[in-house]
Amino acid sequence: MTSIWMISASTTMTARTSGGNGTSSPVVALIAAAGRGTRLGAEIPKAYVPLRGRSLLERSVTAMETSEIVDHIGVIVSPDMESHARQLLRGHDVQFIHGAGERADSVWEGLKALSLIDATVLIHDAARALTPPGMIARVARAVLDGAPAVVPVLPVADTIKRVTEDGATVMGTPDRATLRAVQTPQGFDLATLRAANEKYFAQVGSAADGKIGGDAGGQSAAAESAAAGSAVAGSATTEAAAAGSAVAGVGHPGFTATDDASLMEWFGVPVTTVQGDPMAFKITTPIDLVLAERITEEAEPTVFDVPDS
Repeated sequence: MTSIWMISASTTMTARTSGGNGTSSPVVALIAAAGRGTRLGAEIPKAYVPLRGRSLLERSVTAMETSEIVDHIGVIVSPDMESHARQLLRGHDVQFIHGAGERADSVWEGLKALSLIDATVLIHDAARALTPPGMIARVARAVLDGAPAVVPVLPVADTIKRVTEDGATVMGTPDRATLRAVQTPQGFDLATLRAANEKYFAQVGSAADGKIGGDAGGQSAAAESAAAGSAVAGSATTEAAAAGSAVAGVGHPGFTATDDASLMEWFGVPVTTVQGDPMAFKITTPIDLVLAERITEEAEPTVFDVPDS
């Protein structure tokens, strides 16, 4: 998903307790690859679609490895695609974790599969297959330097309109200078992200059982988050709305998580931004795939191929 933000002017993964990245804290990457990605129009789930001979999933795993800051990689897959994923990722040292119905559920399954308590965790979409390793390292370093939540962002080029719920009437135009498009990987302190998910899914469960409530602080945080997002709610993409449908469907009180960072906002955690990269675009539609193919056809022979002698 591409989130638009307003800013102010099932295998259990085990890991070392210290990182091999030059720090005392390990960095773990969870790559979300359990979705179907039907808008791409492919016969197989989007993460497994080939791009110049390599699947989007393998390219995302390779980017994590090449960043030289990630110690362990978990790949979140649907159970029916695990054997195919294992074949594609032969030679890569990854752990396989079974996902759930929606992306938020899958990430939560990934977090629960981690045996670590203290670590930096990067949550990444497999469909952002051309994400530069340098950007991955930039996000991780910001968390290692003390930020509990970090997102890579880019300025918004288009004018954004806030519209009515039915999309028929423009209600306002947010100042583009305060808007950013958010990419992945998003980086977090593992313990804090886990705590946010625990509270969030506890309230989802209460709502599903007809016992909507939670403490007053949680309700206040949810209302505050909803109010903060109202200026750009009308401009949220269809994809972002769909991503939140799982929690909206069970009547989560006052808040729908559209990405992991929005969940941390709701939990009361400040989210820091770092510079994103245009190459980290999400391959969602056929035209995105055409663009990715054109980029790799022109760039990869220059960067990776060995000239004939």
